[in-house]
Parts: sequence; structure tokens; C-alpha cells
Amino acid sequence: MSATPHKNRASRRVLAAAAGLATVGALVAAMPADAQSRDQGLGNHEPASTVDVQLLSFNDLHGNLEPPAGSAGTVTEQQADGTTKTIPAGGVEYLASSLRTARQGHPYSITAAGGDMVGASPLLSGLFHDEPTIEALNKIDLDVTTVGNHEFDEGATELARLQNGGCHPVEGCYEQGTTFQGADFPYLAANVTDEKTGRPILKPYTVWKKNGVKIGFIGVTLEGTPNIVTANGVKGLKFHDEIETVNKYAKELDRQGVKSIVALIHEGGAPASSSYNYDCDSPGAGDGISGPIVDIAKGISPKVDALVTGHTHQAYVCTVPDPAGNPRLVTSASSFGKLYTDTTLTYDRRTQDIVRTSVKSSSFSNPTSTNHIVTRDQPRATDMTALIARWNTLAAPIASRPQGYISADINGRGSTAPEKPLGNLIADAQLEGLAPADKGGAVVALMNPGGIRADLVYKSTGSEGDGVVTYGEAFTVQPFTNMMNVVDLTGAQLITALQQQVSGSNEASPKILQVSRGLTYTLDMKKTGAARVVVDTIKLNGAAIDPAKTYRVAMNEFLAGGGDGFAALGQGTNKLVGASDLDLFNAYLSAHSSAAAPLAPPVTDRITVVQ
Repeated sequence: MSATPHKNRASRRVLAAAAGLATVGALVAAMPADAQSRDQGLGNHEPASTVDVQLLSFNDLHGNLEPPAGSAGTVTEQQADGTTKTIPAGGVEYLASSLRTARQGHPYSITAAGGDMVGASPLLSGLFHDEPTIEALNKIDLDVTTVGNHEFDEGATELARLQNGGCHPVEGCYEQGTTFQGADFPYLAANVTDEKTGRPILKPYTVWKKNGVKIGFIGVTLEGTPNIVTANGVKGLKFHDEIETVNKYAKELDRQGVKSIVALIHEGGAPASSSYNYDCDSPGAGDGISGPIVDIAKGISPKVDALVTGHTHQAYVCTVPDPAGNPRLVTSASSFGKLYTDTTLTYDRRTQDIVRTSVKSSSFSNPTSTNHIVTRDQPRATDMTALIARWNTLAAPIASRPQGYISADINGRGSTAPEKPLGNLIADAQLEGLAPADKGGAVVALMNPGGIRADLVYKSTGSEGDGVVTYGEAFTVQPFTNMMNVVDLTGAQLITALQQQVSGSNEASPKILQVSRGLTYTLDMKKTGAARVVVDTIKLNGAAIDPAKTYRVAMNEFLAGGGDGFAALGQGTNKLVGASDLDLFNAYLSAHSSAAAPLAPPVTDRITVVQ
């Protein structure tokens, strides 16, 4: 961590105990006080009756300090003639420049985030337990963020360390003579409570104040976080309904005289177009967006004036009517720092509330709230360039180590198909590593699509040369370092697991497992629910799956715990714990590629999809 002072922001800390907040492990440590504005001098003029407050927001950064590579580092822009254009975007050097430029001329400016600032991070941040990202966010002058599900990847105690500071309990301090100072901004977790005490593990809300202007922020993550995070990450915690929680604290803020309220919600929706400037209010308010955030927005109290959302990695600026039927802004800024949202909240000093008619977006040309691209043709923020260089120096001995060679891009995160080339590669690596009898005797491997965090990109990202896969690039694809499990499942349980991809909690948004070589079946998307999986087509190495037979199945510990709605996979027995998913991935790349014979993208012919 840099020895540079945190601009006196750390002096705003108060004891968490004084705030009466519950703790889990290290959550008894110090917490930041309510966020304050950085700009204090407005002269001695009589204040106007209304004040335009600028709200800058982004979400799902996931520790992407350097510009994301490949398709993960682009945004789609809709052109006036109906065509689309792909634009490179992201990287904290450019995000910092964009935010600092946007703040100019706005004495009342707040920067807020919608969660998943860390977790599933590239090696540059993940290798150091995301300390580099927290340092970058401090320098960017983030005022507040909610927790996302990935803030719990390493558990509540590690989340507390990110908030409060201190060196890692196992790996210690990464730079001689420095101690990690923690986040200068409050992490909010209104709907996450200690199972024993029933109290929030972090501050449920904070109030931003400046010259009599007060705006409250309530932060929640999706109630379903335990279904998408490993069991150890959420141990001892309870996650509550988003609507009920926000409404509860909106009432509390209202009683304190805070009438202007913004909800930071780590849950999102899916716009009808992938273009960041798509008008999701055409022809009517919110007509062009679907997903969980729509019902959440419709249920949250009218006391809340705007919703900053995330989780789905989508870009939208929509209005969804509140329970009183009034338009209310709902925004999301894609992911990986590729976009930021600039919203104008008009604050009425007389009512101390936001003038809601100004918080709407009838079209993407409406200046009230707009998503902006974090372009890479602007000057880089020099402090971020120095930060990246410093941490890269520490990471270089590990990050630059070659693991294998590829002949072309192998798409994972960037593929929209149910069966992804990189998914096949990962599943094959897991099967090969765990097939030997002494390694588990696996006959098939399954990989959750959400665990594939990037593409393998042919073009060099450093000095390694085109086609070289470095440890850092492999880590970016598989950053969780999940331990692999091999378990006994009956054929019936395996069939049920395949059906759970497209039914139950996954029916509205299917999660198609990536399968290893030899497993084939047909997915009929013209049907509904479990019937989408054509059972009599499921075969392993050409033989029909026998419901009564036992199969040894490899999967990561997240799936083996029933994660992502795959309860059937959680019923496995005779578990053997193997190497990590990353170790198996790297071993496969090394064994199956060389500079003279690089690995080609796998053919995607295992799942036949009927549309």
C-alpha cells in the first residue's frame, strides 16, 4: 500500500460499536463516518431554493484495474442509422479521468457504486486480496458503495478487513513498512445480518451532507446471495428481502429528517438491447427492461428517489413507476468500469426532497441521467498509472509466467451461446485432471458458466507475445481458485441437474452448465421448464444415461454445494477433494499446447440447441 496519506478522509472514522452495529469476527473494527462532500467553499451568497446534485455511479468493477481484454473490454453503441458500433472501454486510469472531468463545475457531486467492486478479480487485484482496488477507489474518491455478492467471496471477516484495514491474516503486508488502510468510503449492507444477533454486519445507510443538503444512501445486495457464493463465504450471515429492507430504512431516514434517499441495490435487470444508449423507456416507462429489478423497483417505497443497481452487468437508464405510480429512475452502468452514469438530482431546500419530475428518462437523449463510455482515447490518470505499475511490479514474477499457447481467441465470458468454447476447454481440463482412479475416477465434469470470468485472448496483453497464455491471464478466467470435488451421483440425479439448468430458479434466466467431452444432449428451448432437456438424448460416450447407475462427477466446490440452483449436484456422496480449478486449467494448457502446436478453440458440438 502506498504511504501517501488518504487526504485526511480516514480521520472521519468512528467506532462501529458507537454506531450500534452488529459484527461478525473482525467487523468490530472502525468504520467510516457518514460521507461528506469534498468541496466546501461556495462563498457567502444566499442559497438558491433548489440545488442540482450530481450523482455519478458505476457498478461491478470486479477489480478490473487494467483495461479488460477482448470482448470483455468493449461496449456496444447504437448509431443514429440503427447500426451498432463496438468501442473499447474501461480501466481505472480512464475511469478516474472520466469521473474527475465529470465533476468539474459541479460543487454538489457524489460518487456511489452498486456493489461487486471486488471479487472475481484479475490477478493484479486478486493476488493481493483486492487491496489494490480498494486503494484505487480511495483515490477516485468513491463516497459510498453497497456490498455485492462477490464482496462475500472470502467471507465476512475479510470484508471487514477491506473496510477497516490491516494486513492479511495469512499473507501479511505486501509492501515493506506499510499497512493496508482499508476503504475510506462506507460499505453498506442493510439486508445482511448476523444470524446470532439479527443486526446488520455493516452500516445499513449513510447520509451525505453539504451546506444543508442531505441525501441518504441505503445499500442492499440480492437476497439470493447465499445461492451464488460458496457456503464458507456466507457462514453465520442471513440475507433479507431487498424491498422490505430498503423500505424499513427509508422510514428510519425519513424520521431523522432525511427526505432525499437513493437506494444502492446489487440486483439488476436485462434491457431488450445490449447497446448502452438503448432507450428502455420506449414506448412506455420501463417497457424495454425485464428481470428482478423491475419488481423490486415497483415495490420500493416512494420515499426513495432513485435506484442505482448492478449485478447483471447490463447498461440501462430507465424509469419504473414507484408504488404511487410516479416515475423513478433505475440505472446500471455495465461492468468492469466501462461506463459511468451521470444523474442530476434536483434538491428542493424547502422540502429537503428530490424534485421527482426531474428524475426521469423519457429517452436516452434526456440529459437528466445518461450513461457515458469510459473511453480509452482520453488522458490517463497518472496516479492510477503509478498504482498499477507498483502492484504489477509485485505481481510480475507470478503473473508473467507462461502456461500455454493458443492459436486464436477462445471465448468464455464474451460468448453468448449456451455452450462456450472456453467452457468446453475448462470442463475437459477438469475431467482429465480428475479421471485417474487416485484423483477421483471422474467420468464427466461440469462447470458453472458464471465461474468463467473472461476470454482467453490471442493478442498479447504485455510483452509475452501473441498466443501466449500467462498465469495472470489464466487467473483472470478462473479467479476463485475453487477446490475441485469428485462425487457419486446417480444417473437420475445427473438428469435432474441438467433439468435444473432451465427450470426452478433458473427457468427465467437459464444457467447452462459447461460439460466435458463425451456428454451430449439436446436442449429444446421451444418448450418450458424441465421439459427443455430432452431426456432420451442425454448420452455419455454414446451410451444413454442409466438413472439407476452411479457416476463419478467432477465439479468445483461451489456446484458441489448446490450453488446456482443445482440442488441435485449438492446430493453427491463419497466426495474426494482434488486440486484447484485453476491448477487443473493450467496443467491442461501446459500438457496440450506448445509454441509450435498451439491449442485451437474447441468445437462446440456437445449441446444441440433447438430454438
